[in-house]
Amino acid sequence: MAPSSSFSPFSFGIYPSPVFCPLQFLPFSKPHHFRSRSRVNALRQWREYEDAVKDKDLARALRFLQSTQSSSIDSSSNSNPGLNINSGFSALDWERPERDWEMLDTCLNADDMRLVGRAYGFLQGRGLLKNFAKCRDIVIEGPREVTPMVLKEYTGLEAIKLAPKKWGMSGTSRLALIAFFGGSAFLVNQGIEIRPNLAAILALAIADSIFLGGTSLAQISCFWPPHKRRIIIHEAGHLLTAYLMGCPIRGVILDPFVALQMGIQGQAGTQFWDEKMESELAEGRLSSTAFDRYCMVLFAGIAAEALVYGEAEGGENDENLFRSLCVLLKPPLSVPEMANRARWSVMQSYNLLKWHKRAHSAAVKALEAGHSLSVVIRSIEESLSSGI
Repeated sequence: MAPSSSFSPFSFGIYPSPVFCPLQFLPFSKPHHFRSRSRVNALRQWREYEDAVKDKDLARALRFLQSTQSSSIDSSSNSNPGLNINSGFSALDWERPERDWEMLDTCLNADDMRLVGRAYGFLQGRGLLKNFAKCRDIVIEGPREVTPMVLKEYTGLEAIKLAPKKWGMSGTSRLALIAFFGGSAFLVNQGIEIRPNLAAILALAIADSIFLGGTSLAQISCFWPPHKRRIIIHEAGHLLTAYLMGCPIRGVILDPFVALQMGIQGQAGTQFWDEKMESELAEGRLSSTAFDRYCMVLFAGIAAEALVYGEAEGGENDENLFRSLCVLLKPPLSVPEMANRARWSVMQSYNLLKWHKRAHSAAVKALEAGHSLSVVIRSIEESLSSGI
């Protein structure tokens, strides 16, 4: 490329002899039309990324960010410190960390969990997920044989406080049930005939339980703020523990009907993935390390409720999933062994969340505000990094 007009061999007043002057030391500028074209191309590229995020297309979003990273590396390797390129605009100028975070919001629609895992690995390599898998290799001290007395010693709670409850048997659900029957009795005593209506409500509840797994009742319950907050606290426990243990999170579902459509049992759910566990199960084996990590994430919702409220209500589906997995082991765990493993897992999850209580609170606040997964995880990272 020709040197700029500001450089002239006659500027010194004499005509010097020819001197070799390397190109990298000669300042030059690019034409205005080149800068405009670069700006338009960059805008078009980032709009494609934004469209991928909007369409929840993880593969396309990840592919784009990987290409920008490759372009950045190539530009760095080809650049020269003596070269003064005044292009006015670069596609890399549009790279901001918040744009990378948005890729997490596309994970929910991804069918391939390995792709989700690659997305987390990519963002961790970019330095965004600094605390992801922070506790993956940590061996938490404590006994493996956890009796109810040991559980109380380490958590300060009775074993019954860490067990899921049937709806209407404890806590806020009991108050709701008492209020329902009390109000019905009052109306009947006032001479208002509501028994046909009660029969219809009971029939609908039974049908909902059989065909929809109680989804309709769960949806109605979500309108009650205390119940909704308890669900959020439960799911935030799953999310934070999975994140610290290095299990990529696909998404957090808080709407019962969306959970039903995605095949999630219960009122809500947190979808996570353990690559090591999946590969081991494919080989027909399961190591104690992988099983321990999975059980800790599985019982983290119960532990979170106990940590905040002093006892757990939800988590029945978590326990059912745990039992179904224990039966598949070779040899399968006996009932006493399952009980011991459950107590050990909930104890470890309880203490892990207790050590990271502020990060759990940050996740709860973000979920309560209705934020996306990227914002929730970013709030966790900010809480862990700041230490507040």
